[in-house]
Amino acid sequence: MKIGSGDLTTLHALDEVADRITRTRRLYVRWSLGPEADLSTASSRDELTGVPLPGLSASPLDVEPWWEDRPVRLWAARRLYDYCHLPRLRGGDVRPWLLRGRENGRGPDNEPLVRDVEPLAWIDPKVIDEATREIETQPGPWGPMRRDT
Repeated sequence: MKIGSGDLTTLHALDEVADRITRTRRLYVRWSLGPEADLSTASSRDELTGVPLPGLSASPLDVEPWWEDRPVRLWAARRLYDYCHLPRLRGGDVRPWLLRGRENGRGPDNEPLVRDVEPLAWIDPKVIDEATREIETQPGPWGPMRRDT
């Protein structure tokens, strides 16, 4: 599939992401330069060893049964917040985008490796800000996955 980054719509609100999660299964978020760059190889690499992986590493967005009747908006905020540090680590051009796909294994950090990728939308940086504010209102010490940065 040939898709340019300009061909995707952009989600501008956390509620839009939550709505997509509610309506669509096998959703993932990927933080990268975008589908145009990623789909040329359709493979990620293990950062430590350089080994090519059988799919794109991504974070699952499907709500797990143990979440029960908690708000999907909070689930979406939590999932987006987990990797909000990546643009700082990998450069300002790294952005989150929503995709649908099929899991083809697990990466070295137990992340899903996704094949048959269907790019769906960019996620506006303001959504990440909104997710951060949502997390900051929660009781307890929440933090992104890489808490030392």
